[in-house]
Amino acid sequence: MEFANEGFIQPLLQKPPSSPSGSSATGHQASNLLENILTDPRLPNFKRLQLATLIELKLLFHLAAPAVLVYMINYLMSMSTQIFSGHLGNLELAGASLGNNGIQVLSYGLLLGMGSAVETLSGQAYGAGRYEMLGIYLQRATIILMAAGIPLTIIYIYSKPILILLGQSSTIASAAAVFVYGLIPQIFVYATNFPIQKFLQAQSIVVPSAYVSVVTLVLHLFFSWLVVYKMGLGLFGASLLLSLSGVAMVVAQFIYIVKSERCKYTWTGFRIEAFSGLMEFLKLSISSAIMLCLECWYFQILVLIAGLLENPQLALDSLSICTTINGWVFMISVGFNAAASVRVSNELGAGNPRSVAFSVIIVTLLSFTIAEILAIVILLLRHVLSYGFTSGEVVADAVSELCPLLAITLILNGIQPVLSGVAVGCGWQTFVAYVNVGCYYVIGIPLGVLLGFKFNFGAKGIWSGMIGGTAMQTIILLWVTYWTDWDDEVEKAMTRLDKWKVKQVPTEKD
Repeated sequence: MEFANEGFIQPLLQKPPSSPSGSSATGHQASNLLENILTDPRLPNFKRLQLATLIELKLLFHLAAPAVLVYMINYLMSMSTQIFSGHLGNLELAGASLGNNGIQVLSYGLLLGMGSAVETLSGQAYGAGRYEMLGIYLQRATIILMAAGIPLTIIYIYSKPILILLGQSSTIASAAAVFVYGLIPQIFVYATNFPIQKFLQAQSIVVPSAYVSVVTLVLHLFFSWLVVYKMGLGLFGASLLLSLSGVAMVVAQFIYIVKSERCKYTWTGFRIEAFSGLMEFLKLSISSAIMLCLECWYFQILVLIAGLLENPQLALDSLSICTTINGWVFMISVGFNAAASVRVSNELGAGNPRSVAFSVIIVTLLSFTIAEILAIVILLLRHVLSYGFTSGEVVADAVSELCPLLAITLILNGIQPVLSGVAVGCGWQTFVAYVNVGCYYVIGIPLGVLLGFKFNFGAKGIWSGMIGGTAMQTIILLWVTYWTDWDDEVEKAMTRLDKWKVKQVPTEKD
């Protein structure tokens, strides 16, 4: 085969792999072509690298660019709500920060983690061409996540006494509780949105979600201004509107799934099979949830610990601004996380071990390079960043002092989320959960508390210790990924698909 034939390669790279109908064949051909290029001894090394990089970058671009846009817009909606709240006053900013990072992240981490079970199974099933399995996985995940939302609702209702029990100021806890009450519907938004996103991402369908997100953001900003400033509904109005914006996104994406020709083989309607095997699916979801929760809660604990410092309002204000900026930039890495997960799971399902290894290298280098650039930008703007959230030189100075730590965190986030995406694509959630426990909760948090309180470094000490935990976790994941036997991972993926196959689901022939 003449791989250097641009007339053959170029059509494969113009569209991403998308669905079992039409352009998916192109996607699978591009994937198989990549594997052939990487394993063909007739090609010179430089030519092999050049062609493989071209194909992989094309595939990643069609996945990562819309995914980054979706995650950034979704986070921007949350961040804009916090900004609107912050301009009501410093107390409102602290309350929104504590409610958002101290309570809301609880459900986000738990439900996103449980939803990653769909990501592993659907991605590998799609790569193997077992399209009918994806709709069943989507429905099973939604059932389980909706059930998990019930106890989370109780936690939201009693958020004020819980925060006070954790040592938070009564005044700030009261403001946070008001904010949290409006986020209760968002629990069930997450329970439906995360499985839908993973269902679409497994098929490399991300552009429609980006369109939905853009429209929702524009409407959200307008109605937030109307509700908070004109109608005077304050914190509760701001957070409730955030929940309602999420409902609109879920409805729009589900309508697309039902009506789109691109999903006609992966969504075959509501199936009774979705209620079978729930306990086994729950076990896999819990394993996934533990991995993601331990990561999401890590910086949540940073905010909670900061509330115990001598000047909790200043600490919370400065940290909330930094963590909000970090979260916004982190969405870029989350987009690459999604792209890595899809590429790895699809290639494992298709039985292409060389393509998996090459994809991991390219996506990691690309994400890391972007993170370095953004870290430099943050350092250059460190003296003015806070004024976008609240006024006051005291907060601005505190944020400026934390910016070097923020820059280091951004660089680490250029690698760690991508490796987590690789782990999800491979189904390594249980192993990564153990790594997270050791690095984050045995090393990072105790070290942060020691530096922050014993050595009186305050918020900088807490954050420095937790950066140490993140760095150790990143090194471990790099080491494990480097030494992975991808041929063995392909065999494991085939075994997993046989175990989780859906019986008695009509196929195209039926």
